[in-house]
Formats: sequence, structure tokens, C-alpha cells
Amino acid sequence: MTARRAAAWLTVGGLALLPLAQAVPTAAGTAVSTTTSAVPDETVVDYGETVDVAVDVSTSDDDALTAGTSTLFARPAGATRWRAVETTSSASFDFFAVRPRATTTYKVVYHGYSTTSATEQSFAPSTSSTFTVEVARTITYPAGGFDISGVVRPDYAGRPIVVKVSSEQSGGFRRYTRIRTDTTGAYRISLPRRSGEWFWSFVVKGDERYLGTRFKWRTWAS
Repeated sequence: MTARRAAAWLTVGGLALLPLAQAVPTAAGTAVSTTTSAVPDETVVDYGETVDVAVDVSTSDDDALTAGTSTLFARPAGATRWRAVETTSSASFDFFAVRPRATTTYKVVYHGYSTTSATEQSFAPSTSSTFTVEVARTITYPAGGFDISGVVRPDYAGRPIVVKVSSEQSGGFRRYTRIRTDTTGAYRISLPRRSGEWFWSFVVKGDERYLGTRFKWRTWAS
């Protein structure tokens, strides 16, 4: 053995140890795996309403993380690309007052956390399961009477509203007529003054972007 090699080895009791240059690196700085969950407080809302999304980023030890940031991403119905909605300043912060403009699928991405400190852990990125919030159109109507008018929102210009009628409050409805909204989504109809008590159902159908909606109406004449 050369003097150079002998200087690089340490022999104790006849056993040769690896030189320092070949020592196995420590686990410090190795990214700890994470799990991200995201749960909305509502999965069906009327147009214009908001939802809150509870976020939890944790390790296998169930420790909730604060290091790093998380971003809420959205993909509205009919879209193919995700867009960033908001980024929190801490990993497990919730998202409040999220307003879907149409039925939308969401996910939360935790971006991970890196450090060069030998005493601090790094955390790997993770992504939550997706969830969908369905949005229903809204329809306004007056407080009473035979002349019914209102507005359907959103995006319901020149589209149909089916009007059904029944002598029973809970069933037996049959189609009475079909009307159409104008260019602003407004509608108007004068119901017949039939003697007795009648129940009417106004039905707005759904589509890919919005759930349908409806309301019931009661008229009475002697």
C-alpha cells in the first residue's frame, strides 16, 4: 500500500474503515412524502353563491404542514386546461369564498418545501383528489298573482321554460305550455284564471355548464 493510500485509511484492530470521502450521506434534506386533501363545504350551489374549501397537507405521521404553499386550480365544465385560482401563504390554509361561475372541477396542489438546513426537513409536492362543485341556474318570480315574470341567470337568452299544471300539490303535473326567455333571459306569462285551486311548475332544464332549476306556483279563483 502506498503512503498516500495508507493516509486515507484508518485501521483499528485489523479492520479497515471507509475513507471519509465515501461515507454514506445523512437523511437530512431528503424530501418527506406528503398527502394533500381538499374538501368543499358544498358540492351544489346556486349561481352566485360561494364555497369554502378545507385543505390538509400532512406527512405519514399525520402532521399537518405549514411549510410551503398550496394553490387551488379550477377547470370549468367544457374546458380542457386548469387555471390557478388562488395560492395560500401556508400549506394547510383553507380557501374561502370560492365562487364557481359554472359547474367546475377543482384540485389543490401543494408545491413542496425545500431547505438546505441540516436540522430542517424538506417536503415533497403532492396533489389532492379532484372534486366538482355543480352550479344551478337561478330564476326569479313575483310574490303572487296570475301574471308571472322574472329572469333566469346566467346565459339563458332565448331558451325554453316548460310550464306544467296540476290540481294536486305534490303530483299529477302535465305540460301546459312552453315559453321562451328574451335576449336578457327574462320571461313573462299570464296564467288562466281557472276556478278552484291549481298548482303550476316552472322548469328550467340543465346543460353541461349548469344544473336546471324550477319553482312551484299556486293560483286560486272562485
